[in-house]
Amino acid sequence: MVFLYWLAHASSYRVVSQTFDIPKTSVHDIVHRVSKAVLGILRKVICFPTGDDLEAVGAGFAQLSGSPAFSRAVGAIDGCHIRMKPPANNSHCCYNRKLFHSIQLQAITDHRGKFLDIFVGYPGSVHDARVLRNSPVYVGSLYPPPGKCILGDGGYPCLSAPICLIIPYREPVQNPVQARFNSKHSRARNIIEKAFGMMKTRWRSIFFKALEISPAFVPEVVACCAVLHNLALLNGDIVEAEDEEDHDDDPPEPHNPQARVGDHVRDNLAAAVSAPNICVAALHEHDYL
Repeated sequence: MVFLYWLAHASSYRVVSQTFDIPKTSVHDIVHRVSKAVLGILRKVICFPTGDDLEAVGAGFAQLSGSPAFSRAVGAIDGCHIRMKPPANNSHCCYNRKLFHSIQLQAITDHRGKFLDIFVGYPGSVHDARVLRNSPVYVGSLYPPPGKCILGDGGYPCLSAPICLIIPYREPVQNPVQARFNSKHSRARNIIEKAFGMMKTRWRSIFFKALEISPAFVPEVVACCAVLHNLALLNGDIVEAEDEEDHDDDPPEPHNPQARVGDHVRDNLAAAVSAPNICVAALHEHDYL
């Protein structure tokens, strides 16, 4: 109760101690002890799907996008800035392009907004693509499995390896096929924005103001919130995400020569999106050869 109250209100240890009529040192010990207990189940609660669960995720993204072609997508990836008080040393590293101090949360979600992977701790000034390149999911090629892809915004590179990450075509698009693909892609990828919105709504005090805790403790608190978000979803406790603040993509970084460009994968997916999926019976009644 103390831990959840502290998360929900983002109050100082002194305020929480007065609320529960316990010593401030006890509040500190409880918060740190419970956070470590929550992190102890992180890998059980935040994990990649396999087997039938993986196929269900693909079917979910196909439904979100409105195109069967997107059954190949098994996740959506994005980054989120977590406000924090400026650290004592190298505070400029945490000052992001939105003009506040933050650390970054990179997350991959399924079609329901459940987190499949999180990577938190990089300072706010670091580009989304660089955070990705240093994350375990990228370095270890952990997800998605072969033949599948994840969806990202234009701040990421379009990749086929070491992970398959598909981004929309850059505007202005060249033809209706690209425009149609971008529309379907946006509808499917938007679930990651909704997931961040749900987590921010649930822990409003944590995510809408700078965390008044040690910078070293911030990643642990954010990870706990992600675990509790998944537990809430799995138990049917769903909150409506409020409108997110304007989200603009990071400008693209220079190409990484160790990565393989995924333009051909995107082109194939775009072609599949625009391919007719209804056979006209009359065409089978004539021999046009």
